[in-house]
Amino acid sequence: MRVRLIEDGDVAGAVATCFEETGVDVLLGTGGAPEGVITAAAVRCVGGDMQGRLKPRNDGEVARAKKMGIDDINRIYTAEELAKGEVMFAATGVTSGDFLKGVRFFAKGCETHSIVMRSKSGTVRYITATHQLDKKPGFGGN
Repeated sequence: MRVRLIEDGDVAGAVATCFEETGVDVLLGTGGAPEGVITAAAVRCVGGDMQGRLKPRNDGEVARAKKMGIDDINRIYTAEELAKGEVMFAATGVTSGDFLKGVRFFAKGCETHSIVMRSKSGTVRYITATHQLDKKPGFGGN
């Protein structure tokens, strides 16, 4: 068993638990509520599960949660509760990690690595794309 500490990339770290080839089995930690919802969508696409709850850092965050209709700050939410219905997840690696390779630049363009997942079918698509930046507006193209 090994433990790895991550400072950033909590969504990528959590999604990595869904794929055996990453070697990541469990993620335990704190992150933002939006990241929890995004992660729940990804986990649901591959039939996984997760639990999460709010951990407000101050009274202002407690008040914000209550204003949004959350009465029980300590409630534990399931993936289905965080991302209801049929969902999709898409991500492109910016920097390389266990889950996706980062952007690789070359003379007139770059290569990106992305994933698209769908809960309804359980489909997982990996996309490697080559971008010719000299043909794109704003990157030297017309």
